[in-house]
Amino acid sequence: MSSVVLAFGDRSVRDDRWTDKYDHLFRKYTKHYFGPHIDWHWFKAQAIVESSLKHKAKSNKGAIGLMQILPSTYDEIRDDLPYLADITQPRWNIAAGIFYDRKLYRRWKDKGEFQTQDLPALTFGSYNAGFGRMLRAISRAKRKHDNVARWEQVEPFAPKQTRDYVQRIHQLMADAKTIKR
Repeated sequence: MSSVVLAFGDRSVRDDRWTDKYDHLFRKYTKHYFGPHIDWHWFKAQAIVESSLKHKAKSNKGAIGLMQILPSTYDEIRDDLPYLADITQPRWNIAAGIFYDRKLYRRWKDKGEFQTQDLPALTFGSYNAGFGRMLRAISRAKRKHDNVARWEQVEPFAPKQTRDYVQRIHQLMADAKTIKR
């Protein structure tokens, strides 16, 4: 497999640089929470951006694990999924992160304002910045555009860190659209 270096220095999500140690968990929980039609590599790409696939990662804000989940967010997720165990265990961290992505995705889908192809960017943006911050970005975008229905219209109003976050996930997935595993 080629190892094209992307703008942020990351390699494709399919590059051999990235461990496949957790792939079975990304597959399992993507299928469980999103169904078989969603490419699980999106969530592996998210974990690469979050933690470089280091299961012991901890941010300076207290986010933990592969999916960099705050303990307070994990507690909220456990209200819906009480069987989740220790946040530091890769299995539960990945399951919680993908479940939370699904929850955010559904919130955007239920709003009915955005095109389907833009929902993943809004979902990842919300995972990074928070749903409320993304709503504020949309409000600012609506002051400039009559009809806001695309990520590209919202993106300039999202925090820079969030714009970079979503862009990195998309770049990691650049070759994944044509290759299935």
